[in-house]
Amino acid sequence: MSADTAVNTANEMIEDGMSVSTERFLTFSSDGLTIGVSTNYVIEIITNHIITMVPLVPNYVKGIINLRGQIIPIIDIRLRMGKPSIEYTSSTCIIVLNINSTSIGIIVDAVQQVMDIDQSKVSPVPVENQQELINGMVSSSDRSVILFLDCEQLVQSY
Repeated sequence: MSADTAVNTANEMIEDGMSVSTERFLTFSSDGLTIGVSTNYVIEIITNHIITMVPLVPNYVKGIINLRGQIIPIIDIRLRMGKPSIEYTSSTCIIVLNINSTSIGIIVDAVQQVMDIDQSKVSPVPVENQQELINGMVSSSDRSVILFLDCEQLVQSY
């Protein structure tokens, strides 16, 4: 998926006389969780790319890739969130993000879909269970909860 097909704009819709602000999110799964990332950050989704290991980095940094001449660090989002490692499968892929002019790739279990989310329905994560990389959640009619990845925090903590 290229940036052209994952372009995100905050849409203003009128619903029952009220303005509704929506944002487009790419959803993916990681350790049984459904997580969304704003398509504003998504550059592309890649599979079957060779990751070059880098010494002396945290275990969640799997290495780097050369993507058309650009060196991009790759983070396993499952390991970054403190979950156990699993064997990569055919549905495992890398989502390449551009966050404040910093490119980074995240390895996810599987990409699911692009969804328009009503911003007024997004709730904060309960403080006692707050995860540093998650900055909101929303209940969905076909899923129990979608969590939202805090991309700014992801880059800061990298």
